[in-house]
Amino acid sequence: MTQHLTTDIAILGAGVVGLAVAEALTAEGHEVVLVDPGQPGMGASYGNAGTIADYAVMPVGSPDVLRNLPSLLLNKNSPLAIRRAALPSLMPWLARFAVQSLPGATRRNAAAIAALVADACPSWLALAERIGGSAILQHKGCLYLYETQAAFKAAEADMAFRRTQGITVELISPETLAGMEPGLPVVEGGAAFFPKAVFLSDPGLMVQTLAAHVFKRSGFVQAEARTITRQFDGIVVEGPDLRLRARKVIIAAGAHSKALALQAGDKVPLDTERGYHVEWDMAAPRLTRPTCPTSRGFYLCPMSGRLRVAGTVELGGLTAPASPHRIRKLVEGARAIFPDLGAPDREWMGFRPSMPDSVPVIGPSRAGAEIIHAYGHGHIGLTLAPITARLVAGLVAGRPPEVDLTPYLPSRF
Repeated sequence: MTQHLTTDIAILGAGVVGLAVAEALTAEGHEVVLVDPGQPGMGASYGNAGTIADYAVMPVGSPDVLRNLPSLLLNKNSPLAIRRAALPSLMPWLARFAVQSLPGATRRNAAAIAALVADACPSWLALAERIGGSAILQHKGCLYLYETQAAFKAAEADMAFRRTQGITVELISPETLAGMEPGLPVVEGGAAFFPKAVFLSDPGLMVQTLAAHVFKRSGFVQAEARTITRQFDGIVVEGPDLRLRARKVIIAAGAHSKALALQAGDKVPLDTERGYHVEWDMAAPRLTRPTCPTSRGFYLCPMSGRLRVAGTVELGGLTAPASPHRIRKLVEGARAIFPDLGAPDREWMGFRPSMPDSVPVIGPSRAGAEIIHAYGHGHIGLTLAPITARLVAGLVAGRPPEVDLTPYLPSRF
């Protein structure tokens, strides 16, 4: 039976971004209903590395990536890979990605990302306090691990650029690293330490805590939104067994946002990265803070009661099954660091919304501000949820934005 509902604001998507938007809007007195076909917060919002990555200003595309793009994409063992069957449909996205990997575009994209992540950690501290999730946050920073001296030397230019974007980072020796993380194997190179980074020891629990807080003051409909229609007296969202009328609609459906954006009148070059993680249950953590062995493209994450190994980029759409090969590569990479690991206790695959410029889409629809976009955050959706929520709440209220929204608007395409 079709549900006929009416609300002030409909939020399409109940991942961490949609939930954070709902938290911000209900705090300002708005009536909100979230719509999602799945369980709230159980996609990429659950399966990520748990880092509030205020240091993650670099877009995926860069001149170095562009130079190596053919070998990266066609090497099935690469941290950035593509499913061969998806290549034809991905060609337009890859062409845009190549253009956005040129030096000038890379600098512009990094600056746009930096403007959003600048306040990420204080924003999460404040959000966690409001929802009763402060105990899930850890304040120990994050490490980029360089296994060779050459890799450590090559990182100097990257870290120097990040400092120009306001990032605090220390390059530390193998000896200092061993003192910080005695459980890691000795490396030749060293590490980059981001001391201000915050870590969620259980991102799934944090998002569940956020959802429980939000649903005290808002509604939730487990349904698929397929069409968005502007009418003279509001917007109608429809799907199987759903008809929802709202004054405003927020599209926050992550990797599933492209078709909804098109319904709203905005053609956005969004595609899908398939993210993976594997976990080993353990009583005592092997390390005390998230650590990324940079050459391997994943994070070692010491979460509550388990070690999560999360990461790599696989371009391959929303419908293909999980790749056993990508899971195997994560397990092999984890065992290269911790050789005594046995079989993992669980594995996971989910979808990230990937923009060719790595810059999220935040702002009003071309056709009218009654529809607002809030998706496309790539690897840093968890990081950027609170700032995205504040920007959306400001747009709804008609306040001047706290950052210039020009780089994030759907009209940039």
